[in-house]
Amino acid sequence: MKHPLALACATACVLVFGAVRASAAISITEWAYQGGGGEFVEFTNTGATAVDMTGWSFDDSTQVAGSLSLSGFGVVAPGESVIVTDLTAAAFRTEWNLAPTVKVVGENTQNLGRADEINLYDSSNVRIDWLTYDDQTLGSPRTNNASANPLTLAAVGAHNSTLWKLSVAGDSYGSVTSVNGGIGNPGKFTLVPEPASAAVLASALLGFGVMRRRVR
Repeated sequence: MKHPLALACATACVLVFGAVRASAAISITEWAYQGGGGEFVEFTNTGATAVDMTGWSFDDSTQVAGSLSLSGFGVVAPGESVIVTDLTAAAFRTEWNLAPTVKVVGENTQNLGRADEINLYDSSNVRIDWLTYDDQTLGSPRTNNASANPLTLAAVGAHNSTLWKLSVAGDSYGSVTSVNGGIGNPGKFTLVPEPASAAVLASALLGFGVMRRRVR
């Protein structure tokens, strides 16, 4: 018969590993369809593990997987934000004073309009996240010269543009004014949650201690 401590350890390790894997997610976290700062969409890894975006793609309301390759992002670390823009990658970094380490896929031809849709597909062409918006709909932000941000973390992945708000320079999202007057915070996302794995691990270790005392 297996030692109960060994069995408990194995079970807890599976729980911790499972929690980390389940929390991996790439989501839409900011967008602007027009303006001095260029058209752009930001995606962020809001999970606790790295995600390889090789084979992933982006499209607008035509909903065709593979329209714009996002393979250039490669592996996206937890908390890392990456950008798709109609500008060249170099021009976008200059416009927003971004570090060379911020990953940008430039010269996007799947351009967004004032009433459009953002679609993100994984390497299996499964639609991972999407956001339909229309700036003529009450409550939906008009991202002309200012980007939109989710009001709360719950708005991320909820597919509801009325749960988003316009960027304002100096706001809690860290928004700034770009060289040509755009307002936004591309390349960083302030609402990224803390990984749950640490809490799971702490709970598992506490359980070990209790079980060990009982076994003795």
